[in-house]
Amino acid sequence: MFFASGSGSNFQSVIDAVKNNEIDAVISGLITDNDRAGAIERAKNHNIETTIIPDFGSQDADDKLIKYLTKWEPDLIVLAGFLKKIPDHITRLYPQKIINIHPSLLPKYGGKGFFGSHVHRAVLESGDGVSGCTVHFVNEKYDEGKIIKQTQVKVLPEDTVETLAQRVLSEEHKLLPEVIKQILNK
Repeated sequence: MFFASGSGSNFQSVIDAVKNNEIDAVISGLITDNDRAGAIERAKNHNIETTIIPDFGSQDADDKLIKYLTKWEPDLIVLAGFLKKIPDHITRLYPQKIINIHPSLLPKYGGKGFFGSHVHRAVLESGDGVSGCTVHFVNEKYDEGKIIKQTQVKVLPEDTVETLAQRVLSEEHKLLPEVIKQILNK
């Protein structure tokens, strides 16, 4: 099952890998906090059940979350561009079963507020010669779970936030399905 807040391009990369029999899995559902997320349309196009929880973090949202986790019984929960923190009691219920894709080489540029263009801007402002993406297990702290795998992307002298973001995202689309396959299809 997936959590996504945005366009859903990482979600789509996994949908495609499942469809092409590269990953032996069924995507049981999508949870989003954003009723305008592009991930919703991607889920609809592939008959993946979706639930929108706009008040994520509230008691009502937690009740809905537990309801869908119980219904879908996921072997793996994938955060793919989901911007809210998963409640601690959920991370404790699913130890080493929740993963996240992050657009930097953690532990650099991780934590609250480091997402999307904020990450790439920080990389460029630091003068780092390398960036990349990380898939890691989710725990109670933002971006501090055990790292599963990373891919490096060279930072070019002419890079802008947008060009670096595009190259990192391209690598995310490869890395996330690869890690999911590694975890589920041992």
